[in-house]
Amino acid sequence: MGDLAGIGVATTVIVFLLNIYYIIILAWDVYYLAESFTSVLPWSTCNNTWNSKMCTVSFAAQNYTNCSFSNESASVAENYLECGNYTKVDPVVEFWERRILQISDGVDDVGGVVWQLALSLLIVWLVVYFCIWKGVRWTGKVVWVTATFPYLVITILLVRGLTLDGAQDGIIFYLKPDFAKLATSQVWIDAGTQIFFSYAIALGAMTALGSYNKFNNDCYKDCIIIAVVNSATSLYAGFAIFSVLGFMAQEQGVDIDKVVASGPGLAFIAYPKAVTQMPIAPLWACLFFIMIVFLGLDSQFVGVEAFVTAMLDLFPKFLRKGYNREIFIAVYCFVSFLIGLVMVTNGGMYVFQLFDYYSASGMALLWVCFFECVAVAWIYGGARFYDDIESMIGYRVNLWLRICWTVLTPIMTVGILLFSFITFEPLKYNKTYVYPSGAQGAGMCMAFASMICIPMYAIIKLIITPGSFRERWNLATASAFTDQHLDNDRCLFFSTAFTPNNDSKASSSDGLLVFDAL
Repeated sequence: MGDLAGIGVATTVIVFLLNIYYIIILAWDVYYLAESFTSVLPWSTCNNTWNSKMCTVSFAAQNYTNCSFSNESASVAENYLECGNYTKVDPVVEFWERRILQISDGVDDVGGVVWQLALSLLIVWLVVYFCIWKGVRWTGKVVWVTATFPYLVITILLVRGLTLDGAQDGIIFYLKPDFAKLATSQVWIDAGTQIFFSYAIALGAMTALGSYNKFNNDCYKDCIIIAVVNSATSLYAGFAIFSVLGFMAQEQGVDIDKVVASGPGLAFIAYPKAVTQMPIAPLWACLFFIMIVFLGLDSQFVGVEAFVTAMLDLFPKFLRKGYNREIFIAVYCFVSFLIGLVMVTNGGMYVFQLFDYYSASGMALLWVCFFECVAVAWIYGGARFYDDIESMIGYRVNLWLRICWTVLTPIMTVGILLFSFITFEPLKYNKTYVYPSGAQGAGMCMAFASMICIPMYAIIKLIITPGSFRERWNLATASAFTDQHLDNDRCLFFSTAFTPNNDSKASSSDGLLVFDAL
């Protein structure tokens, strides 16, 4: 189905943009980790050079009789309580905004580079490079450590969080749904984006890693395990976060939804706050931020490996020769580092949120997922794909999956996508700062950079293919799958021609991209 190979191109563009901005979270974390090597955690006091007169350690000591919110829609982290002539802010919030981010007033005020964050970003990219440069087998060994240690740390933080005053209120808030929000498009987009991102759907990452499996690997069982463990882990970590938010809300005498604004900074406020409530706080802070590094590296490994695999499959004769693979990965990491520097400036958080909202989430992922389902279920054939899976794993999977490929997933993805267009609202930071139209336009361009690949590739393919329109359509949508592709050393069998390589993974001129199109 070369006509729909543009799906693979789109996923490659998405994962390229994703790798640039996702690693910024690790840069923040490394900076936090460096600041944790001290006898007193700097975000636990108001005696630091970056603290303002609004900083206060104990909200309980304040008199809130005549206090009010100046902006009811803002969070306490953004606005806090107006008491007298100034507001009261928790030191953990000031540390995040004034020390780590050194945030400016808006995206049009980029300011200078925060050198500590730039150094942290460089360190993380070096770690990523040396962990993946030898291929997925070496990466797999590293993940055995990075994927298990976080469970221990989260459990410890959860136990401590549940012992804090107000933790019960936080847990209730976490588990009690607000059905009124189902009428807002952003809730659906955020939910869909979270699921897509968490499971690496429409990113090409699972396809890239799966292509290293044996042909008869039970990918169906793997999918079930990934879905259950992933969702259970997210739910488990949520208890740890909201137990601390409940404590912060009670401490400050405000509602939980006013404590901290949702967004990328939530974990860097809630968890550090929890750590300050523990004995030997610096030790637990170091363990926590090491955990975040491990978690982030796992995701970054997958993203980078997905992009590198796509490029290796596109240019196997060149990139698989000598040390060309290592050199290519080094150049790719360096270029990504240079682009990422704009996100470690004073206005970097605003740029980060633009990337996060538009480039690898929301519209782009929904668009790609819709066409993936169309390609598999309606062009290649849902029944045929169903039989192919049986030939791989030796048994027929649940019929529910075929129904999802054919009907439910396409309807839901296009429905949410249309709903988001109809009810579009400008992007905001911390619910108060509205991005200017120029920044919104730049964000839309990032989304369309991947989305346009699918129709553009299909149109070009139809134009250059000889014959009548019907002949061109039949040729362009014909599958390249034949019996010769049933190779026991390859799970990625929707390809055209194979060449063995040092990673024991077959390669083709279309490789990953063709499979994504299917």
